[in-house]
Amino acid sequence: MKLSEILKGIEVIGTYDETEVLDVTQDSRLVKEGSLFVCVKGAAFDGHSVAKEMLDNGAACVVVERDLGLPHQVLVKDTRQVFSFICANFYGNPAKKLKLIGITGTNGKTTTSFLIKQILENSGKKVGLIGTVQNMIGDEIYPAKFTTPDPYELQKLFKMMVDANCEYCVMEVSSQALAQGRVNGLRFAIGAFTNLTQDHLDYHKTWENYFNAKRILFENSDIAVTNADDENGLEIIKGLDFEKVVTYAVNTNDATYVAKNVTFKPSGVEYELVGIDGIGRCNCPIPGRFSVYNSLCAASCALALGIEYNDVLLAISKSNGVKGRIEVVPTPDKDYTIIIDYAHSPDGLENIISSLREIAKGRVVTLFGCGGDRDKTKRPKMGRIAAELSDFCIVTSDNPRSEDPDSIIEDILVGMKDIKTPYEVVCNRKDAIRYAIENAKTDDIILLAGKGHETYQILPTGTIHFDEREVIAEIMADLG
Repeated sequence: MKLSEILKGIEVIGTYDETEVLDVTQDSRLVKEGSLFVCVKGAAFDGHSVAKEMLDNGAACVVVERDLGLPHQVLVKDTRQVFSFICANFYGNPAKKLKLIGITGTNGKTTTSFLIKQILENSGKKVGLIGTVQNMIGDEIYPAKFTTPDPYELQKLFKMMVDANCEYCVMEVSSQALAQGRVNGLRFAIGAFTNLTQDHLDYHKTWENYFNAKRILFENSDIAVTNADDENGLEIIKGLDFEKVVTYAVNTNDATYVAKNVTFKPSGVEYELVGIDGIGRCNCPIPGRFSVYNSLCAASCALALGIEYNDVLLAISKSNGVKGRIEVVPTPDKDYTIIIDYAHSPDGLENIISSLREIAKGRVVTLFGCGGDRDKTKRPKMGRIAAELSDFCIVTSDNPRSEDPDSIIEDILVGMKDIKTPYEVVCNRKDAIRYAIENAKTDDIILLAGKGHETYQILPTGTIHFDEREVIAEIMADLG
């Protein structure tokens, strides 16, 4: 592709030499003969420092935001901001041929996105999905490294979806992706908001930055679907223009769609979906109070897109749930239940434990830890929430990364010291799971919180394979 085609619509300072470009990257490790290397300044590495080396290694051109005096350089105001436009041009702007549905919020994005995909597919649409657990093109599954991929991978996925005749793409849009400009240039048919609580402040530093990052999605959406029960739900769309605003709620009647007469069961949740265009019984086979909100958000998005009421309700009733989200692990012939959930924030932990309490016949035993190299203020809060809501806690390791796991646990225990709930500290997570199983009582619900869909653990010594489903099966086999 010619360089001028890749730079179409991008403001360039000065002139540049036309050349042929074979690939695009901002990763110096991926530069090859004919690559266009975009020099982005990050927290630990500045691509400008290796610009000359990339040209020497065969790059066709470098894009810079300060004049380096190099041959074959293109000067722009902000390389990070233009990278997504460069990638879109390189792949032929595939997103313009898709109807994008973006979901943002602290909790519920993954389950909501899967539900929307299932509703659309049940109505005969071909749908792509981009998210935390996996990426999908129709039924084909592709691994996901980040909730929202970098612009190059994102545009590549869009191109694959277009080539596979997808009409829609449902995607989780993280606050980091919004802040870093990974979705720059995209226009969303729907921007959906689940909720907003403390998370990722290690990256955003302030609540205001976190909130404003989420708001970017709605500045680039045609229709807003938002949670009227969340104190930030209406604030996040305040002052913005939309073709339509759709609200959903459980606790107020002042919303477009309201869940009435909610019933919680071990098998899921049931409620009356009351809206301006109909009423019907919604049966969502995913237990937990948050499943009401997730299914309500998904239904509101689908209805805003014109999907028929009965088709929406039928599709939700047939949902299979999502790996790592209130996932019940098979424990044949056992009189207790083991549930895996990704909850790794104070609000997420509170939601899952509270939901389990509503269906538990025996104890709720919560096994959890906190991630290393992340927001330390969450640790005592999560300790307090687990202790206040559980009947027994097992404090263990999550992804300690470069931190000492014992130090992380000490931070957690600060929040538990004034609460009488009994707990046990078992630093090694596999040993902690064994302890939970060996000490399980009749009708216990054992919650393994934090890892969810992840099949690895990041330790100070490196990353290891760690799938809690395999760990449970191994322990069950050992115990007989």
